[in-house]
Amino acid sequence: MTVTSAGGADAGGTAAEGELLLRSLSALLREDVVGLRTRSTAVERPDGTWLRLDTADKDALLLPVRDDGMRGFQSRTTARLPLLRRESDGTDLTTADDILTALGTLADPVDRSGFDAFAAEYRQALAALRLHTATDDEVAARLVARYGCDPADWTGLAAGLAFDTLAARTDHPVYPTARGRSGLSDSQLRSYAPEFHPTLALRWLALPAEAVTEARTRTDAVPGRDTAPHGWWPLPSALGLPPELDGSHLALPVHPLTTGGPLRDALRATGLDGRAVLAERPYLEAVPTLSMRTLALTTHPDVHLKLPLATSTLGLLNRRTIKPGTLIDGAAGQRLLHTVIAREPRFADTVLHADESHFAHAGHELLAVLVRRCPTGLEGAVVVPMAALLGPAPGGRLLIDRLADRFYGGDALALLDATLTLLFDWQTTLFGYGIALESHQQNISLVLDQPGGRTRPRLLLKDNDGPRINTVRLREALGADAPDPAEFDDARISGDSDGPLLDLFTTITVHLCAGAYAFGLARHGRAPLDRLLRLVRDRLDEAVERLGTQPGRPGAVLRAHVLDAAHLPVKAMVTAGTLLTKHRSGASDINKHYTTGPNYLLPGA
Repeated sequence: MTVTSAGGADAGGTAAEGELLLRSLSALLREDVVGLRTRSTAVERPDGTWLRLDTADKDALLLPVRDDGMRGFQSRTTARLPLLRRESDGTDLTTADDILTALGTLADPVDRSGFDAFAAEYRQALAALRLHTATDDEVAARLVARYGCDPADWTGLAAGLAFDTLAARTDHPVYPTARGRSGLSDSQLRSYAPEFHPTLALRWLALPAEAVTEARTRTDAVPGRDTAPHGWWPLPSALGLPPELDGSHLALPVHPLTTGGPLRDALRATGLDGRAVLAERPYLEAVPTLSMRTLALTTHPDVHLKLPLATSTLGLLNRRTIKPGTLIDGAAGQRLLHTVIAREPRFADTVLHADESHFAHAGHELLAVLVRRCPTGLEGAVVVPMAALLGPAPGGRLLIDRLADRFYGGDALALLDATLTLLFDWQTTLFGYGIALESHQQNISLVLDQPGGRTRPRLLLKDNDGPRINTVRLREALGADAPDPAEFDDARISGDSDGPLLDLFTTITVHLCAGAYAFGLARHGRAPLDRLLRLVRDRLDEAVERLGTQPGRPGAVLRAHVLDAAHLPVKAMVTAGTLLTKHRSGASDINKHYTTGPNYLLPGA
């Protein structure tokens, strides 16, 4: 039998492409798509275990698997070979198109378009993977030429954007096709995607001032009609537009990819198509961050502009637009975190926060901007998104190894230990107040420097718009300082139970920001998996103990539902993001839709 590569090529296909298909099959199995996990029966063959899934026409499908038991990362069973076999004639389906077509025939007819959509998404990810592979050396050389040979010396916020480039070339721990970006060509990726570290010119749209809702606390954030421009934000006349617009219009930045059809549709939908003016002259240069839609100004690297994009990542339904309500929620979330830190001063210098209180929108998800301001004083620090740590640095070694060389005497586990200690202390403290953040690997940066010659690890957080809050515990903890739930636009944020918090804490903080590194470092041979998982459990256990584990205490809740639970919640990202509509999946939030997996933290699991 000849196993072809992920894209349907012959045996000359790359190992990375085969891994992409393996990860995709494993995700479908983990999320129990068409009953792959719960309706199949295990069949032992000479080469190992196969799952046999009966079909209506009795032509069973066979998936080769391996059993990881309770030490599996989010799943007991994963795909063993990149194929699906038809039992009747022994034909091996070795392309995503063929596999998803076969599985789609088993789905409800109303859901089959989702399988076609995931096949298209897979093709986009495969094309991106091939493009990344072809340009790895080119991009690495560009980063080295600009920032230096050793990534451990890439200090300051401007150099930190190089780490976003490395992170964008690193696979997501859970979502298999994360490298794909819906509807973008290779030339657009090269010009606008963070994995190529391009510099791009911003476009600007002059909108009638009365149509724009602003929130700002500094005069240089978003100038209003009666506010003189300050610093870098332009008046319409500075963009080559008629000077009389300076008194009646506000200039809002627009991502170059949003101009054209998407922008015209947005202006038409809001009734602004006759009064808005798109400046022909670009103004200010920027570099994309890991999120792609967020751009760092080259002249002010501490300023990031989050701009809507008419594309999708991590699922067809996961649009990169900006709903105006999320801007309100992010600012409210930031205020809440500042309230907590005022009561927990040990985090004042160790957990840093980007200021996201400045934004503007015109009532449409493509007519919005968030002005993010990063903390000052980071010129001498390495600022690296956690998503980049397991990625290859220029020269071939893992980035975490290069950072460990400088800051932890070459001990990558010591770096992980210090990060987990601070991360779990912070996140469990928030849980004690009734708060869980959606602070995944992209939204947390590790900040490393050595004041006085001693390494100081810190965390930098951004994007506070998707928390979950237990309002009962929050009121008990903060009293009169507790925010009114009405301060948040999204009613799903606030509730009166711990369930949504536990789901978010487990899937984000435990799985993505801790467990993923244990499994990743073990896969790269840095230490045995049991040792790494014991480190994760020990640090979480210490943080939970600080909350108190008497019955009813927050620590007892975390111990029962995370440390000692038989199973843990796991994100069903492919199902909610692409395969099924919200109506069909029942997901109120596609980023918070779950299945279950083994608890790899259990002692002796």
